[in-house]
Amino acid sequence: MRPLPHRPRPVRGLFAALLSAFPALAALLVAAPPAQADTTICEQYGSTVIQGRYVVQNNRWGTSATQCVTATDTGFRLTQADGSVPTNGAPKSYPSVFNGCHYANCSPGTNLPAQLSTISSAPSSISYGYVSGAVYNASYDIWLDPTPRTDGVNRTEIMIWFNRVGPIQPIGSPVGNTTVGGRTFEVWTGSNGSNDVISFVAPSAISSWSFDVMDFVDQAVARGLAQNSWYLTSVQAGFEPWQNGAGLAVNSFSSAVNLGGGGDPGGPGGPSTACQVTYATNVWQGGYTADVTVKNTGTTALNTWQLGYTLPSGQRVTSSWNATLSGSSGAVTASPVAHNAQIAAGGSQTFGFQGTYSGTFAKPGAFTLNGTACTSA
Repeated sequence: MRPLPHRPRPVRGLFAALLSAFPALAALLVAAPPAQADTTICEQYGSTVIQGRYVVQNNRWGTSATQCVTATDTGFRLTQADGSVPTNGAPKSYPSVFNGCHYANCSPGTNLPAQLSTISSAPSSISYGYVSGAVYNASYDIWLDPTPRTDGVNRTEIMIWFNRVGPIQPIGSPVGNTTVGGRTFEVWTGSNGSNDVISFVAPSAISSWSFDVMDFVDQAVARGLAQNSWYLTSVQAGFEPWQNGAGLAVNSFSSAVNLGGGGDPGGPGGPSTACQVTYATNVWQGGYTADVTVKNTGTTALNTWQLGYTLPSGQRVTSSWNATLSGSSGAVTASPVAHNAQIAAGGSQTFGFQGTYSGTFAKPGAFTLNGTACTSA
């Protein structure tokens, strides 16, 4: 929200057996790639790019007190959040990460703005880190406008409140409850004087989730707050703090907007997308490897793909091969590398990763390929 008034490859054969028997050796051989150095931003509207495709922004507009965000490989954390504002008014800032265009700042390679009628799916994954001793909401923002504008305030703002702490409430008033993506939300509608706002408030904190942004857009259209001829201009995940907030984090974020209806029928989110996932693991005390096979069971080749899933609590990725993983815990999105970006009809691609776990080991419960639910083999 801008100022507004309110590789190493898996070792095969004989070596695979050796790694299975000696997990410590596996950890040495399958090392994590060098991480990008974290970048700290304290400028009021300062920003930086992560993963070569998303923008992290500081976006402090409701206070003159210092605020700093540190961009990581997969998201950001709020490292300094001085000052406070009254809880019956607007928040002091909206530090966030986004895909799309925000006040003429567009993320690299984005296909936004895009007309709603041309979007077949918009899969996204988010994992939040929360703190105590602060007043804030964890808000995922979706911006819509009648024109493909890349600057200024859009006509309608969709807010998904993943968490709220303290005596704060959305703009407007509650208008009932609804179910989106299998979750129940309280719905609020109103205006902040510059744009219409529809808010979906979770009854309890959601720490991570993979979902389709278009499910919420459809709700806005059904309620007369947007039209299918309008444009999606950006999707953003961050926090609105009123008091303090240091330590809040977006641990991981991914966003894709898949265009259909006259686009490439083999592109992500196309009508023929169907999939099956095989998730094979080798588990030892405190660690594991996973080989993930993604099969295209549809009738049209996929020219690229994104596999979304949520790691069970206590699991963390330490390295991967044959794919780029957007997060290390919670919601994860796997994207292909150059040599395995295409999946022929009836064909498959495989990637893998190594991780750690605490407690009892479990496999992810569900997978989505380009926003479409997959079966498990």
